[in-house]
Amino acid sequence: MWINPEEVLLAGALWVSERANPFFILQRRRGHGRGGGLSGLLVGTLDVVLDSSARVAPYRILLQTADSQIYWNIACGSSRKEITEHWDWLESNLLQTISIFDNDEDVTTFVKGKISGIIAEENRLKQGEEQEEDCGKFREAELKMRRLFGMPDEEKLVNYYSCSYWKGRVPRQGWLYLSVNHLCFYSFLLGKEVTLVVQWTEVTQLEKNATLVFPESVRVSTRHTEHFFSMFLNINDTFKLMEQLANIAMRQLLDNEAFAADRSLPKPCKTLKNVSALKRDFDARAKNERYRTMFRLTQDERLDGHTDCTLWTPFAKMHVVGQLFISNNYICFNSREEDLCQLIIPLREVSIVEKADSSSVLPCPVSISTKNKMNFLFANLKDRDFLVQRISDFLQRTPDSSWGDTSPLSPIGHSASSSASSAGSESVHRGRQYHPGLPTASQGLLQLYHCNAPEDLGPKAMKEKMKEEAWNIHFSEFGRGVCMYRTSRTRELILNGIPERLRGELWLLFSGAQNEMATHPGYYGDLVEQAMGMCSLATEEIERDLHRSMPEHRAFQNETGIAALRRVLTSYAHRNPGIGYCQAMNIVTSVLLLYCPEEEAFWLLVALCERMLPDYYNTRVVGALVDQGVFEDLTRAFLPLLYEHMQELGVISTISLSWFLTLFLSVMPFDSAVLLVDCFFYEGIKVIFQVALAVLHDNMDALLSCSDEGEAMTILGRYLDNVVNKQTVAPPIPHLHALLTSGDDPPPEIDIFDLIKSSYEKFGTLRADVIEQMRFKQRLKVIQSLEDTAKRSVVRAMMTESAFSIEELEELYCLFKSKHMTSCYWGSSSSAAERHDPSLPYLEQYRIDPVQFTQLFTALAPWVCGGHTTTLSARLFRLLDQNQDGLVNFKEFITGLSGMYHGDMTEKLKLLYKLHLPPALCPEEAESALEAAHFFTEDVPRGDEGKDGGGDSEEKKDEKVKDYRYYLRMWAKEKEPKTETIKDLPRMNQEQFIDLCKTLYNMFSEEPLEQQLYHSIATVASLLLRIGEVGKKFNNGSKKSDSAAVQAPPPDPQREEGFGEGRSDESQVCQALADAQLEPAAPPTSDEETKDDTSVSSYSVVSSGSLQCEDIADDTVLIGGGEQRRGSVLDVDWSITFEQVLASLLTEPPLVDYFERKRDIQIKMAVCKAQRAVERQTSSTSDHELSQHSV
Repeated sequence: MWINPEEVLLAGALWVSERANPFFILQRRRGHGRGGGLSGLLVGTLDVVLDSSARVAPYRILLQTADSQIYWNIACGSSRKEITEHWDWLESNLLQTISIFDNDEDVTTFVKGKISGIIAEENRLKQGEEQEEDCGKFREAELKMRRLFGMPDEEKLVNYYSCSYWKGRVPRQGWLYLSVNHLCFYSFLLGKEVTLVVQWTEVTQLEKNATLVFPESVRVSTRHTEHFFSMFLNINDTFKLMEQLANIAMRQLLDNEAFAADRSLPKPCKTLKNVSALKRDFDARAKNERYRTMFRLTQDERLDGHTDCTLWTPFAKMHVVGQLFISNNYICFNSREEDLCQLIIPLREVSIVEKADSSSVLPCPVSISTKNKMNFLFANLKDRDFLVQRISDFLQRTPDSSWGDTSPLSPIGHSASSSASSAGSESVHRGRQYHPGLPTASQGLLQLYHCNAPEDLGPKAMKEKMKEEAWNIHFSEFGRGVCMYRTSRTRELILNGIPERLRGELWLLFSGAQNEMATHPGYYGDLVEQAMGMCSLATEEIERDLHRSMPEHRAFQNETGIAALRRVLTSYAHRNPGIGYCQAMNIVTSVLLLYCPEEEAFWLLVALCERMLPDYYNTRVVGALVDQGVFEDLTRAFLPLLYEHMQELGVISTISLSWFLTLFLSVMPFDSAVLLVDCFFYEGIKVIFQVALAVLHDNMDALLSCSDEGEAMTILGRYLDNVVNKQTVAPPIPHLHALLTSGDDPPPEIDIFDLIKSSYEKFGTLRADVIEQMRFKQRLKVIQSLEDTAKRSVVRAMMTESAFSIEELEELYCLFKSKHMTSCYWGSSSSAAERHDPSLPYLEQYRIDPVQFTQLFTALAPWVCGGHTTTLSARLFRLLDQNQDGLVNFKEFITGLSGMYHGDMTEKLKLLYKLHLPPALCPEEAESALEAAHFFTEDVPRGDEGKDGGGDSEEKKDEKVKDYRYYLRMWAKEKEPKTETIKDLPRMNQEQFIDLCKTLYNMFSEEPLEQQLYHSIATVASLLLRIGEVGKKFNNGSKKSDSAAVQAPPPDPQREEGFGEGRSDESQVCQALADAQLEPAAPPTSDEETKDDTSVSSYSVVSSGSLQCEDIADDTVLIGGGEQRRGSVLDVDWSITFEQVLASLLTEPPLVDYFERKRDIQIKMAVCKAQRAVERQTSSTSDHELSQHSV
């Protein structure tokens, strides 16, 4: 590229001059390219180690004048091709002009001005395009990464680091490049080059550890190998970025969603050194994720900034030190000391933001007032004016909460108000599935059934009232609603149990669901109207499970509870088709409906499925499997002896899945498990882990004495069945599992409050951030394990349908899937989401488009046809694409490939024959073929049509007589698989036959017996042309007789007359073959005669000395017997059958040997897998080839 002229004092140091003229010198950096000796090795090594190769391009052009000792660097290039283009431009445009200048200073001034003008013009043209935010050094590193590893322009570099890669026991110092989809490493030390490329989707484990052998290293594991990297300047920063990139890759494997850069990211105030826009994007994503998790906010919330400050807490009469967070919809505060104070203020609730008077006691304070008369005072703010301005800007964009939501989350229009007057509600909501008049629209199911119950004045009821009073005191002191101060006192109240009347309200508050419900008024009602009545796999599963949801509870023993549960589950399945419905969701949702109105229960379900239990309820319950792995790691850390014994029995993986999926609701009495749900909505998943560990700890002795899995399951099951809540005021709900397994001597009861208390005492050190770190590690393992399971399922299914071995099918599946995954991040003609349907069987989930199919066909197919390969691939794609959706799945792909590799000669020829007939032929190719097909299908006389029409009335009479058994027989006949025989194949016309001959000639071009195959196919082609001529006479003869009977127009006088009016039966064909002297009964008398015959035949088919595809033009007709000449018009009457093609080919041993030869796909697959390395090698050697070419 052209660069602003820079002075160069030493032109020869570290550079080699390759071209020169009186004014310009083209130089190459020592150590780049081949040769260079010891000095070249040293310079190349220094460039790699010191990263000067990222700043210094390997080629440059200098401006020199005769009288000056100063050189000017005017252009640089990363390849010889690029620098040669600049050199040629200078010679053709400037050299002649500056040669007439008398003064050297004028030459220098003119050239510098010209180069500066070119750069200015390039920058002006780029202004209309998206401007790059990355600094020059980073762009150079990205170009180098693409050049070294053969990456396309779509592959974006995120960051690069200096480190050592351990190859064996020797560390290789070099550079680690982290792109969106690949981890790459490059090192060049004293002539030894190391290149490594790992796809993030192949990573199975990512660990940061410190050992004696690898001090502070990062281990990257794949299915087949491990890589160690060490000597990082900042290993924590590098490892965090690796985690993010691996997480994105796992999301691609799960959802097939490509990475999309955040275009709305605010630009930095100043250009950050060595930080790319993508790196800023990843950093922002990590901060947003931590922010949303800390305050339970929605997925679209973005952190704008945070600052240190103090918050005045009226309940403690003190200033609390912490951090203030500002985002587009919230102002949040978190104390530096854990659990001291947390605050969430939605901007929709803010009424006034003002700067208070500053003093030495209260410097730079800001006062925020809300609509419910709460006031918050923040102080010690560093940039108060800017903060107030940002909050004011966000307030202006915040819609009034009383009107509809404008959030893009909602695909449905919202009603203006969620409440209506009682007088007009009946007319407005008549016919709607969900409306405010429903009993479950305003209260939970428990309230419906307790509203008429007599007041209980027993000790349990009094304790419940005391709990309510304690919460009322808390509300008066700390506030009520979303703006409440959340402190350690709040946690204490929750651990003591939330009163039943407040449970729904507090669940909604602590889960963050209240914020989503407030910003989406009317969303649930409209969603119900859209979802109800629709039929899908999810709705069928929901209907099947409705009556299995807490059947022991009377709220779900009638239609009111069942209908509410149906509406909530169906609405969520409609909102999130990716999850749809999972069996455990019905149990959790039924508990939510007991304490919350329908709409609140729906938003709680949204919070559970999409934020608090991520990926728990998708089709493969990935989230639950991940937490099962985390639980195993926690058991190993806290209860090592028990872990080893449980692993031998295989119990942990069995028990934990049901515990986590239903939050203990399915394995513990309802009144006890609901207290765990209270803690879960406040603390998150760590409570579930704590209680699970406490359960194992309490049963440790009994479990250690177990000898099999069943005994351990029984011990844990009976323990959980007897966890009771002695403070509940509701009538006891029988736990079915407890009734079935109680036995004669039930174990002692365990108080749920004691269990929760002991879990905090023994395992309360668990931290949410540690759990997230463990989740990441397990997520890699679980998703890759699921991918391996899918691969095994596909291979097992295809074993019966193809002749490939297990190893070959696994390799082919990996290649097919990698081609699909590549399109996820490097683009394709159709989006990856359209080509991946998780609801389909594994065999049909991944699909590729024609471009990707052509790439795989070219690399793997045994039929190499040169330039004709692309056409053949497109035809095979259309043949395999049975549903004509423009995509081919793995099953279809293997079907086509197996036919080419493992079919017998007839199968291979049948496939080749089909590739030259519709539907394999595209409409343009098939135009003449369709005309011919139409010609051959005109055999039905028109007179018969009248007869058929006249018989309609009789058929209608018969239809009345037909009973259901007739239709059942017809239906069964339709369902029977139709076996295709060679007689079912349509006839081939002359143009299609010529195309088939072209394909065959191209297929033989790289064969060792090339000439023999050419002579054989020439003989066969000549024979088939004569057979077609004979068949034409019979077809014309039969047509003539038929047309005469129906008084058709007279035939074309140029057409030959047929043999008569008789049908072309077998005896007539034999007679015609004898007349045409094609009877193979008299073989040649000598080998020389055979040789002469075949040579004459071959030269009658193609011109002498040329057998390539391009020499057989579209207007060439393969002739036999001298009846047609080159360039003549195609004969539409001519046609042959597949039986004739097969019989003719069987007469030539070279062709028989070619099609019966067994071919090995292993070599092709090895070449295909090494294609990436070959591309990199090609890119690195291109400079040498160009240099040879230029010389």
